[in-house]
Amino acid sequence: MSDNGHTDSPKRIKLDVPDRRNSSSMTAGKTAKMDIVPEGVLFGMGNPLLDICANTSEDFLAKYDLDANNAILAEEKHQPMYKEMAAMDNVEYIAGGATQNTMRVAQWILRKPNCATFMGCVGKDEFSATLEKKATEAGVKVRYQKQDDHPTGTCAVVVTKSGKCRSLVANLAAANHFTKSHLEIPENRALMEKAKYYYISGFFLTVSPESILMVGKHACEKNKVFSMNLSAPFLCEFYKEPMMQAFPYIDIIFSNETEAAKFSEVQKLGARDIREIALKTAALPKENSKRERIVVFTQGAGNVVLAKGGKVTEFPVVRLTDEMLIDTNGAGDAFVGGFMSQLVQGKEVEACIKCGIWAATEIIQRSGCSFPLDLMYEG
Repeated sequence: MSDNGHTDSPKRIKLDVPDRRNSSSMTAGKTAKMDIVPEGVLFGMGNPLLDICANTSEDFLAKYDLDANNAILAEEKHQPMYKEMAAMDNVEYIAGGATQNTMRVAQWILRKPNCATFMGCVGKDEFSATLEKKATEAGVKVRYQKQDDHPTGTCAVVVTKSGKCRSLVANLAAANHFTKSHLEIPENRALMEKAKYYYISGFFLTVSPESILMVGKHACEKNKVFSMNLSAPFLCEFYKEPMMQAFPYIDIIFSNETEAAKFSEVQKLGARDIREIALKTAALPKENSKRERIVVFTQGAGNVVLAKGGKVTEFPVVRLTDEMLIDTNGAGDAFVGGFMSQLVQGKEVEACIKCGIWAATEIIQRSGCSFPLDLMYEG
């Protein structure tokens, strides 16, 4: 039932980047092939969050009733942890949010500004200014919905076991108040309709499922590519209704092995093997019959599983030593960013997966979802 894919060793091409804040440097050393990628070709929508990242002990996880390698929404009992982490000596503040991370990574690889557009909701405060600055520096065109009543959202990134595990606790705040009306503003609607490829993380199901359906239906009607991510086990379980309303419009679905297992359980697919889950997920009802659904499951250090055309293919990832692995936070977002950077260039899905693996491999060797600007992907 499965074939073995082959992942070439990632190529690390050094670039001369004189000014990392200058968008013109993003094109340094690139060939003319990026000229075929139009501005605004990729559209993302999600929760813009400022990551508060710190290395902690297992005791910290226990104190706030957290599981390693999990993602949850903050409850009242979690509120003190943000202040506690902010007081830690090793705390870092990084522009985050799953979809925004993916857009930033895609732009890093494409190195042509404004190929990706991102929308989400923020407060009118210092954190939103930081987020917008970071996203713009990365080449992403942001169109935030801004409001006065709530502060910009934050995400506690609790890193344990020397970077191998991370627990995400999102305090959505303003991000939780995105409305479809923002998409209906003529300028914003034009940006949405200009795109050919769409990506929305599953986390946005908790915020504005009606906006997801608006984008999904548009993509279906115009035969464009609509992709989503299961994102977290709790979404599969507690937001299964809006998830399955969106599912018929999904052309590409991403997930890790834990989320895939929960999805199979909740949807009663009758499968536990990751390959069988991928095949059954691909076969779920789909609106756009012109495109077959593609399923991509990552498994950490295990093979990436692709279900396409009733067949499963596996792609080995690049193994790192313990010394090389710094922080797994953002690895999944980076994988999708690498994947989408090749998809918008018209590459085959196998090439998209290989770039996704390359991007994730680079990101986990750094703190947070950050990337070395002086490296270039050559697939």
